[in-house]
Amino acid sequence: MQIQVRHQPSFAVARLTLAAGETCKAEAGAMAAMSQGIAIEAKMEGGFLKALKRSALGGESFFVTTYNCSVDGGWVDVAAHLPGDIAVVEVSDQQGVAVTKGSWLANASTVQMDTAWGGAKNFFGGEGGFVANMTGNGPVVIASYGALDLHQLQAGEAFTVDSGHLVAYDNTISLQTRTVAGLMTSMKSGEGLVVDMTGPGRVWTQSRNPGALIEWLTTVLPFTRA
Repeated sequence: MQIQVRHQPSFAVARLTLAAGETCKAEAGAMAAMSQGIAIEAKMEGGFLKALKRSALGGESFFVTTYNCSVDGGWVDVAAHLPGDIAVVEVSDQQGVAVTKGSWLANASTVQMDTAWGGAKNFFGGEGGFVANMTGNGPVVIASYGALDLHQLQAGEAFTVDSGHLVAYDNTISLQTRTVAGLMTSMKSGEGLVVDMTGPGRVWTQSRNPGALIEWLTTVLPFTRA
């Protein structure tokens, strides 16, 4: 599978080009366009229990869409719901990647996705403690709300990110969630929970926070409809 990202950085679209007989997987509703010769199938990836865990705990769709290509050079365009950037991340048997809620867009059929517990120290993070754990061999397409930044951390190197701005990280990264400076200070300053990320590995962050957008919308939209 070949992947080309267009219209970066604000309104990125990823084109997944498939050979005859090749398949890929994408988030439900992510398809923007596709060529002839592409068949679509919605599946409970991994069976009912894994699909339920992915939906109820991981915040992803209950069904995963599989695209099957019957012609050589068929393509599928995928895009995120919110405006922002897209990155293609390679995973391998030696290097898996954890993707936070709402950031997974697509992956090759050679990559497996499972909803994994991020650890007790990660429980109150923006991803709710559960992440999409991507393993296997091949590319994974991740999407951000706003601009996407890549932080390459050396062993022992650390930095802190607001939990709502965390997109993905290598499984070699250790993390711990905490309040900025105590609960009362967090409430007064408007700063919520942050995540301390320690290398080695890669961390992807986004310049906008989807949770902040939802909070703002609730202040300007009516609570009830006629």
